[in-house]
Amino acid sequence: MAVPAAAAPARPGWAARLALRVWRDGPATRVHAAHEGPLRLLKALHPEGPGIAHAVLLHPPGGLVGGDRLDVELQVEAGAHLLVTTPAASRFYRSVAGEAAQVMQAKVAEGARLEWLPQETLAYDGCDARNAWQVQLSPRASLMATEVLALGLGAAGRPFAQGRFVQQLAIEGLWRERGVIDAADAALLDGPCGLAGRHVLGTLLLAAAEALSPQVAEHALAAARQAIDAATSTLPGERSAQVHGGVPGSEPMLAGATLLQGRLLLLRALAHDVQPLARLLRDVRGHWRRAVWGLGANEPRLWAL
Repeated sequence: MAVPAAAAPARPGWAARLALRVWRDGPATRVHAAHEGPLRLLKALHPEGPGIAHAVLLHPPGGLVGGDRLDVELQVEAGAHLLVTTPAASRFYRSVAGEAAQVMQAKVAEGARLEWLPQETLAYDGCDARNAWQVQLSPRASLMATEVLALGLGAAGRPFAQGRFVQQLAIEGLWRERGVIDAADAALLDGPCGLAGRHVLGTLLLAAAEALSPQVAEHALAAARQAIDAATSTLPGERSAQVHGGVPGSEPMLAGATLLQGRLLLLRALAHDVQPLARLLRDVRGHWRRAVWGLGANEPRLWAL
């Protein structure tokens, strides 16, 4: 009698943790990093002067599979200003061993600023993924954050035909959302009340602990809506395949901006391609940085690479 082969053991998850403590030292913002596993602070730079630290986070494996977990903990102390970005996209690959997760938690102390600006997240066909972050804002603190999610690799003919992606974003006491995207949910992915056949989702927000002045908020919204009008009136790069069926898509990007509770500027966008959407978010980020903080856009250098 034939003896069935033993099942292959489940792949153990590869966990990694990075903690950054950021503090004000006179005119300078200093950064201290501690890590466990394959997640590192690649470099801390000060291209805008000593008061603003740009931190580049690196995950050497380049992607996550089932059972992997990345934890980022940020402690931004009073008066400090930290900008966090990544040198490349985050990738969630096909999973055969449960959920892969990337989790960021941040505490932003009084008068401090955090810019959480990772490059895009790619959800590969067959992934089981969760991307989550939670931020606490103390009085006079503020947060700028972007999230760009691409479902599948439409341009490569590899749509998001199977899998599940969960995104959880929260600012304590102000905003909380949990979105579940299942590849089997055609109404969500293709319906007019869902993603309308577009497979790239973008979010930009600027949150303040106290209400923005009406003049500042109106100026920021006007700048965002002008940028949206310019981005959606032309179709640069909007020719990649839709996520289902591989039908070339030529519809324009969909986007809108609003103000919530007087202290949360929010822009949401849907597109067929990452680059036009990412350009819109970066453009509006520059406008909001000037309108609310009185700072120039000063994009990280690696974004131009």
